[in-house]
Amino acid sequence: MTHSVLHPSIVALVSLASSIAANHPSQGLCQLDKLKGYGVSEEQIDLVVEVARHIRDEATQKLDDKFDEAFKACFAPKGAEASGAIPGASTACCTPTPTGKSCC
Repeated sequence: MTHSVLHPSIVALVSLASSIAANHPSQGLCQLDKLKGYGVSEEQIDLVVEVARHIRDEATQKLDDKFDEAFKACFAPKGAEASGAIPGASTACCTPTPTGKSCC
């Protein structure tokens, strides 16, 4: 099996996009000088930032919608059938890391 090595500019773009999409406090700003040094254009960086923000915002909206649905179900109007259970609440709020360490 051969191992392909990614060009450092690709790694920097992935790091930038991941940081933005994950709402990392660094926002990937440390990658900008590297990317400029590799000759990556402002337009290419802007595209990566746009895609990362779109993914982040879409994920946030879906999470908000899921929460709103569970919240409404929890406080169903009087007379309406309510299961008493909050949808999604049965799943763990905190799952362990792959090595079994707690994240909360």
